[in-house]
Amino acid sequence: MVFKRLLGSLGVGGPTVDTVLSPAPALPGGTLSGEIRLRGGASDVDIEHITLELVAGVEAEHEDGESESGIVFDRFTGGGGFRLAEGEERTVPFGITLPWETPVTELYGQELGIALGLRTELSVAGARDKGDLDRLNVAPRPVQEAILEAFGQLGFGFRSADLELGRIGGTGQQLPFYQELELTPSPAYAHAVNEIEVTFLAAPAGMEVVLEADKRGGLFSSGDDTLTRFTVSHEGVGHQDWNAVVDGWVRQLVEHRESYGPDAAYGHDRHEPHERSVPGLGAGVAAGAAGLAVGVAGGLVAAEVVDEVGDFFEGDEEEGEDEAESAEGEEE
Repeated sequence: MVFKRLLGSLGVGGPTVDTVLSPAPALPGGTLSGEIRLRGGASDVDIEHITLELVAGVEAEHEDGESESGIVFDRFTGGGGFRLAEGEERTVPFGITLPWETPVTELYGQELGIALGLRTELSVAGARDKGDLDRLNVAPRPVQEAILEAFGQLGFGFRSADLELGRIGGTGQQLPFYQELELTPSPAYAHAVNEIEVTFLAAPAGMEVVLEADKRGGLFSSGDDTLTRFTVSHEGVGHQDWNAVVDGWVRQLVEHRESYGPDAAYGHDRHEPHERSVPGLGAGVAAGAAGLAVGVAGGLVAAEVVDEVGDFFEGDEEEGEDEAESAEGEEE
């Protein structure tokens, strides 16, 4: 996907930047490659540096509700230190390593409604502009896909996905936010839980899987949230019965007697999830996989959610245009 716009804050006739990403989706902890295409303006300019920023649309809870804002969660230098001549065309290739906790934006090629992008900033002789913002597509790693496929095979459905500001206590979380994948319960657990939320916290040595169950209240009791955590390796994909493993996880989660209460929502850092470990890694994903893929492809990702992702990018571009117009007004 290509976004091209004039670097207005650099003045009319300034250079333009066009960032082109590799068409294949990236992986958490993997390499994101592409190229930055520059075209010189009406005069020679010195490109001091090119900065690449990873930006995510993250939700934050407040007393009066929720709000979404763009958070920069990593920054890279993509080049610079050269003169761009009048009308010159120059291409700057780049390859950056994504953080291991980078959120997943698609499943089986279907968007999950996550706003994630790469922003290119160009600094020219002390002036700085946001440049262009490209939508970033990130697919799950093999172990993440295997776990989600197992949920689907067990009858769970995909409801929604979002990014929440905060930290999960007792984990090795690195980013200031985490991703929640909300699943509808399978028939076997529909009597016990309203939904199950899955969070992946990947790292080079392995991955933590945090599960939260929104438990149904009974006749004499109210519902509550219960959390538990499991650790898996990235190695040995295809040598585990993931349906059995994930079903065991859910059983432990549902039957777990310790109530963490409503204040134990992710991000409060008041309680540590109950921990389990699973040796090895497992499960190849069946060709033409059903399960959660049916939910996504079948329209369970509401159109308005996808529209919100588009609004996030459009809003960023409008903000940049407003800043450019303001800068031009000050020059006048």
